[in-house]
Amino acid sequence: MTDAALSPQKVPQKVPVKEGTSPEASYGAAHGAWRELRRRPVFLLTGGCALLLLLLAAAPGLFAGWFGHGDPTVCELGHSAQGPAAGHPFGYDVQGCDLYANVIHGAGASLGVGLLATGLGLAVALVLGCLAGMAGRIVDSVIARITDVFLGFPFLLGAIVVLNSVTTRDVPTVAGVLALFGWPTMTRVVRASVRSVREADYVVMARSLGASQWQIVRKHVLPNALTPVLVLATITVGGVIVAEAALTFLGVGLQPPSISWGLQLAGAQNSFQTHPHLLIFPGLFLSFTVFVLITFGDTVRDALDPRGR
Repeated sequence: MTDAALSPQKVPQKVPVKEGTSPEASYGAAHGAWRELRRRPVFLLTGGCALLLLLLAAAPGLFAGWFGHGDPTVCELGHSAQGPAAGHPFGYDVQGCDLYANVIHGAGASLGVGLLATGLGLAVALVLGCLAGMAGRIVDSVIARITDVFLGFPFLLGAIVVLNSVTTRDVPTVAGVLALFGWPTMTRVVRASVRSVREADYVVMARSLGASQWQIVRKHVLPNALTPVLVLATITVGGVIVAEAALTFLGVGLQPPSISWGLQLAGAQNSFQTHPHLLIFPGLFLSFTVFVLITFGDTVRDALDPRGR
């Protein structure tokens, strides 16, 4: 035998690879999560209900005319607080307005506040979270301290203080105030997600190839860090709707002529013992909407979490 045959063969060593998920792997994971979601009846049911609620909020006229005249502003005091009757399945409110029409039209303001406040908070969270995750330690520390300051305010108490100082409380105003105290949690989620992918191999390669910081964030970091905060935002919409109803019930939320479930609950607080329908129907729609949105968000989160499969 030759010396080459007697010498031990060299075994190629594995090159250590940094942890991280490539865009291709992320696409495959997202595709697998979507395939998993389509097999879940809860996702299909809650997703269909969520779409129906969005249609209800965007075009209440399509549903309000199913019973009665469908106009929430047409009132007859002679029907004040009357219970369900033919053509008016929810009865009448204290002013004699059709309660079914009011509940249907109330979806627009309630869902509008939830979606607008969550959207504003999400926009702030994406900007500050990316800055904190990608910039240096000083920027990260400053944003972290600002986030801690806002987290130190109780959510509802802070909203009450601010709303008491404004004269007009419409959908944009209430949504803006709720967003003011709702962005810190989402900012922390974005920051954590960005920091988990910023040192991945594909990000390091893009940086070595001369990609700008903006290109890296837009093409690589955000697509991989967006999923957790979007799931959180879906769940947050339900919480914001409840917060709007609570603030309106306390007298510091939406004001007439706005129509919302919170206003209807507030109007029923003095007469719900003798006329329970004034509280039951708006409360059922509010509870159902919050349940659908939170369940939908939980289902998406479980499908995207490999440990939950």
